[in-house]
Amino acid sequence: MQRMCRMLALCLAAVFIFGLAACDQKPEQKPAAQSAQPAAETKAAPAPAAEKKLKIGFVYVSPVGDAGYSYAHHMGYKAVAALPGVEASYVESVAEGADSERVITNMARKDFDLIFSTSFGFMDPSLKVAKEFSNVKIMHCSGFKTAPNMSNYFGRMYQARYLTGMIAGLMTKKNIIGYVAAFPIPEVIRGINAFTLGARSVNPQAQVRVVWTKTWYDPALEKDAAVSLLDVGADVLTQHQDSPAPQEAAQQRGAYCIGYNSDMSSFAPKANLTSAVWNWAPFYVKTVEEVRNGVWKGGQAIWEGMDKGVVDIAPYGAAVPEDVKAKVEAKRAELKAGKDDIFVGPIKDQSGKERIAAGQKAPDADLLGMTWFVEGIVGTTE
Repeated sequence: MQRMCRMLALCLAAVFIFGLAACDQKPEQKPAAQSAQPAAETKAAPAPAAEKKLKIGFVYVSPVGDAGYSYAHHMGYKAVAALPGVEASYVESVAEGADSERVITNMARKDFDLIFSTSFGFMDPSLKVAKEFSNVKIMHCSGFKTAPNMSNYFGRMYQARYLTGMIAGLMTKKNIIGYVAAFPIPEVIRGINAFTLGARSVNPQAQVRVVWTKTWYDPALEKDAAVSLLDVGADVLTQHQDSPAPQEAAQQRGAYCIGYNSDMSSFAPKANLTSAVWNWAPFYVKTVEEVRNGVWKGGQAIWEGMDKGVVDIAPYGAAVPEDVKAKVEAKRAELKAGKDDIFVGPIKDQSGKERIAAGQKAPDADLLGMTWFVEGIVGTTE
């Protein structure tokens, strides 16, 4: 009996001690109950999308380093490339015809917003691409065809030609002036006519002899043409060509010369009288901004002159006397003020036939399609 009581006491003591130990333990830490709806995830605000850059392309018929036609356009390209939000590129020395179509098409396929095709022979290829890629805007220089997404543009270079003709007419001693010309198309014929009208306005005895090279850019051929004119007595040369080769030929033979496209005086500093020059930068910048602002229009024919600053003459050479400068500057002021009476009649052609009646001004359509030479020119339009 005592033994049983002792065993019961031991069991009770064990239970008591176990209970104390259990009471001394801290309760288990349980996680707080989670809400049925997860907490909203915090995200950074998305960065504003970068504004899409305008892709602008230029296509040139000759090298940009030729100091001539493509060089002048390239100066405008540089002004465009410097604009914010613009990605500009160019391809130079592109042959007219199939090659130009390939280059323009390649730009269109790369989603260019605006393409400037800068030579007359790019006209039909530009039109074909415009019809195939209606989302691309095309500006074609010196042509006459348009489409809903294609306009043409040019400058009234004949105004600057008239002024350089005045200088040539006043500076020639032999009354024989040579003109090295590229192709017998209206653009070139119109310039030759204006030059001749300017020369004969101050010197009715002046004669302008024309030699065609049938190329825009071939320095060797241009120089040969210039030499052939010097050989027949020309003492002043001018040109509708892209290289300064005729300028160099004139200086080598002791004749005067008048450049084209850009100031070519550095190539013949002793001989150069001035140059008929382009200034495309303001026009190109304005056109790009029109596209950016959504106000550009296709189907337009744009033809700006000296009053808009697209064309002008370069600084006079050291050989030009003050009295010659004064006469030319008086006419230049009229043209810059918008008074353009260059092709106001009476004007006769080579055969003596009256083409523009007295007091009448030739409409732009006639000037843009001009295929005949005025009186005073020796040469053919072929």
